[in-house]
Amino acid sequence: MPRLSEVIAALENLWPAERAESWDAVGTVVGDPDQDVERILFAVDPVQEIVDEAVELGADLLVTHHPLYLRGTTTVAASTFKGRVVHTLIKHDIALHVAHTNADTADPGVSDALAGALDLRVVGPLVPDPGDPDGRRGLGRICELDHPLTVREFAARAAERLPATVQGVRVAGDPDATVRTVAVSGGSGDSLFDHVRAAGVDAFLTADLRHHPVSEAREHGAHGAHAPLALLDAAHWATEWPWCELAAAQLDEISDRHGWGLRVHVSKTVTDPWTSRFPSPGAPN
Repeated sequence: MPRLSEVIAALENLWPAERAESWDAVGTVVGDPDQDVERILFAVDPVQEIVDEAVELGADLLVTHHPLYLRGTTTVAASTFKGRVVHTLIKHDIALHVAHTNADTADPGVSDALAGALDLRVVGPLVPDPGDPDGRRGLGRICELDHPLTVREFAARAAERLPATVQGVRVAGDPDATVRTVAVSGGSGDSLFDHVRAAGVDAFLTADLRHHPVSEAREHGAHGAHAPLALLDAAHWATEWPWCELAAAQLDEISDRHGWGLRVHVSKTVTDPWTSRFPSPGAPN
């Protein structure tokens, strides 16, 4: 049975902390380096519901994509919800490790997992990492479909293949337009429109698309030299959850190679914060 420090070293090799964005907060948040680790749970969000699941599972380590404290704190009092998370983890000897933007740009990373869930062939990164001589790391992925689909058909595929959420998949664009190439980016992606346009793809699937960037992107496409870009907006949590399965498989392989005998699990708990949706009567479908 490995110590936490050995498992963390393996995770840091997959997702080096130095490759995270300067504003990010990644790495080990809670945990004794000398504690033994046997059971590990992967999840997107370090929220109380997930921590309680880790306790019930008997996990020794929780690995999440989103940080617990992104902007720092002056208290871990249990009277705060994040402090309660810390208290619960420590009381039950559960370590917490975060891989966020360093997992986004990894090879393979969050967008590779998203592409895999949608049965897309990855051509290369949308925003290449200049520090990668092989040109495989970076933010987002440019992909090809195995055969052309309409925007409507591709959106239906995304809605079916990604974890179910209240939001589902929203679409901006002609539902009958043809899609052969797609850019994908797990998580919030509306800062990437310039890169998406430069890639010349038919569609862009991401999350958290806001009104003004989408409106500007549609206007740009309507008056540009290329066919208008179709935009597909899925739930943030849903676009990043496939990474948990990818990351768990990577750690399973490492465990087998070292003879660690780790028991690796992926949380199926939906931590997307939206709970209900009421379509406007008479709204277009």
